[in-house]
Amino acid sequence: MTEGIKIYKTQDLVLQVKQNCDPTKLNLKKWVSFLDVLCGDREYQKEAIRDAIIYFASGEYKSIENLVEENFRKNDELQKRYKNVRDYQKNLPLPNKLSATIDLATGTGKSYVIYGVAQIALGLGLVDKVLVLCPSLTIESGLKEKFEKLSGDDQIKATLPDDVIFKNPRIIDANSTIKNGDICVENIHAVYERTGSSINDSLKGNGERVLVLNDEVHHVYNSSSEKDIRKWKAFLLSSDFNFKYILGLTGTAYINDEYFNDVIYRYSIREAVNDKVVKSVDYVSKDENIDKNEKFQKIYDNHDEFVKKYRLIKPLTILVTKDISKAKTLREDLIDFLEKREKISRKAVEKKVLIVTSHKDHKKNVSELKNVDDKENSVEWIISVSMLTEGWDVKNVFQIVPWEDRAFNSKLLIAQVLGRGLRIPEEYKSPQPKVRVFNHDAWSRNIRGLVDEILEIEVRLKSEVLTAGERKKYNFDLYTIDYAKQEKAVKAKKDTAIFDYSKGYINLVAQVERIERETEYEDLGGVIKPKTTIIQKDVFGVDKIVAKIVETFKTRDFEVKIRFPKGEYQKENLPPENEIKEIIVNSMKKVGIKSGVLIEDNANRIFKAFQTLFRARGSTIVLERTVNKPKLISTRGLEKESVAVGAIKHGSTIFYTENFKDECSNGIVDILQDIIDDESLPRSASKEVNPYCFKTPVNIVLTKLEPERKFVETLVNAHLCKKLDAWIKSRDMGFYSIEYSWRKGEHPTQGSFNPDFFLKVGKNIIVVEIKSDGDDSEENKAKHRWAKKHFEDLNNELKKEKIDQKYFFHFVSPKSYSEFTEYLTDGRLFKGEFRSALEDLLEE
Repeated sequence: MTEGIKIYKTQDLVLQVKQNCDPTKLNLKKWVSFLDVLCGDREYQKEAIRDAIIYFASGEYKSIENLVEENFRKNDELQKRYKNVRDYQKNLPLPNKLSATIDLATGTGKSYVIYGVAQIALGLGLVDKVLVLCPSLTIESGLKEKFEKLSGDDQIKATLPDDVIFKNPRIIDANSTIKNGDICVENIHAVYERTGSSINDSLKGNGERVLVLNDEVHHVYNSSSEKDIRKWKAFLLSSDFNFKYILGLTGTAYINDEYFNDVIYRYSIREAVNDKVVKSVDYVSKDENIDKNEKFQKIYDNHDEFVKKYRLIKPLTILVTKDISKAKTLREDLIDFLEKREKISRKAVEKKVLIVTSHKDHKKNVSELKNVDDKENSVEWIISVSMLTEGWDVKNVFQIVPWEDRAFNSKLLIAQVLGRGLRIPEEYKSPQPKVRVFNHDAWSRNIRGLVDEILEIEVRLKSEVLTAGERKKYNFDLYTIDYAKQEKAVKAKKDTAIFDYSKGYINLVAQVERIERETEYEDLGGVIKPKTTIIQKDVFGVDKIVAKIVETFKTRDFEVKIRFPKGEYQKENLPPENEIKEIIVNSMKKVGIKSGVLIEDNANRIFKAFQTLFRARGSTIVLERTVNKPKLISTRGLEKESVAVGAIKHGSTIFYTENFKDECSNGIVDILQDIIDDESLPRSASKEVNPYCFKTPVNIVLTKLEPERKFVETLVNAHLCKKLDAWIKSRDMGFYSIEYSWRKGEHPTQGSFNPDFFLKVGKNIIVVEIKSDGDDSEENKAKHRWAKKHFEDLNNELKKEKIDQKYFFHFVSPKSYSEFTEYLTDGRLFKGEFRSALEDLLEE
């Protein structure tokens, strides 16, 4: 472990199933011909099916726990990942079942494996029925269509052993009664929503004779999935059904960055690329910082390259966003760009861009995905949300664009997004084609980590509210307020300023209209190739700029004098167009611009110079705030907070008591014990506190900087702790937020902050924001001012509501900790007599 990061080779975390088993219990030789015809030369599919069947049917394993125990004894990497075998077993997603996952890279044919496992399990008589669950109607429809073809294939039928129990299974959905020998394919939503579903009637109480196969099983294990999908796991574990045989399949076996711990077979992206089963991958390893227009031009240049290179098909580019709102905005921006670039009508461009999300306005587009590979189909650009990119087997994707960080910031999301472009079109099987990922170069390490099959797990300590034990009594209630806001117009004084342009020019900057930009792409072999794109900057003709300024003069009010080289002008006597043009042309000459056009930056300089004339001088809109009634919040709702173990070397501190082994979960206990025992760490890394003075309802307290650490040391000191009933260190976000406003340079800025500490002393609550000595920034002055007002308003409202609680707010730095302690213990703080050295600076 280095700097709090454990590094594993992903393949070392795969659970190995015994290859030798009792042939009287399971004879797989009978199924060799079936697997050969079903899978062809795709040996990895045969291996995955065999491993699953041996696991389920050999009699060697009663549950996943048996398999884990067998592997844990032999595998050093698993022993590093978990404290002991019990710790491993406690973290299994589907315990006490014959449950497992098969990890096959997208585009490598999961559906063949699903069908193969289902047919052999039915054929052996291991189960009577198979239920295949998936996350969407799109996937359900695709699987049913594939299974119907396979079930009706005469060549496959001919290979089935003579003594097979169930053969040529009927392919149905849950609208029909599920009979013995059936494969029922259904999307998980139907399990809860469809009143006509036969799942309950057909399977309840018979789960031990049912094989449940879960396609895209990462939805089951990831808590970020939508509400109905989160019920999927509960369904699999339900005692109503008591399912015994459960197998998941996915190409993205990750919970964020952590690899599943129940995988029994893996065929990775790297292996699939090396075997030329899928496209190879190029991704950006180096790129210059670019604006949105340049980014679109580079993406378009790539797309155009593929259109020319792969003429037998219609190449597609997919752009992936983090949510529906971003997808809608991106669609409009892309259409604007393409309309300008291709010089065709907006209507024609709209036919080229397809947006696919779960929004009701876009649902009809999902069915359109079946047709986008057709050359006659007009779609060339697909915009999708990251978690909605599964279930369509599009083969013509040659460029993938993760539009922002959230679409590409974990192994799960990277694998999902890459999966959209891995399938190979029939027309270009050889030489192996490549899909290009136009990613931010900062994310290239993430892609490399995925394809290099390296798993880096950052070790983190978690602070959380105690739900049991002595210290849970230190939870307490707080009140907060928010404000109703209403716009109000305030009349401004008339402005009779003179705007002077008599020098005859406006300062511009040197410009070029076309520039070369280089992007470096790296393939999976580490080969780097540069690509140059000619970027055309947006330009504006002088006449167009003049026309816009003249139009503004005519339509906007202004009560100022304008001084030009040839005279003065007012609203009643506007400056002539030729004089405005002369100023612009002179400005261009001053910096050697001979092209007759201005790039956007310079055009904006011209507009800005004239725009000052038209600033609103009638009335200004201000927000009036009205206090709403106080709201009750409890420290029980304090969210979890974590710190990376690596940060302990750089100033973070963990406060704990001698009872930490009872108050922390197993994983946290081990990490904390390692930190306590590590003599190479600074002395400030961990601090044991007398439990009688640790009057806070969380298992451990984490501080990141020295002023916070010293304040916690003050709170747990015997002199002060005897005066405190309870206290909490708040979270950086989400628990108790106070809004504030301040000017950052020329611009007003809104924000919110969470005060650091809440201290309970009887009916009084002391709220403390901790800063370094002398930190009297303008932002801190604003925080102090707005927080003072917040708690003043809150105290007034509490008094009106006859709620017996009072708040005292202070900005405190280490210089005043001693005074703070004395004024609190002797009661002067509650008389309003305490003022810290930092507050003195903030109130100047």
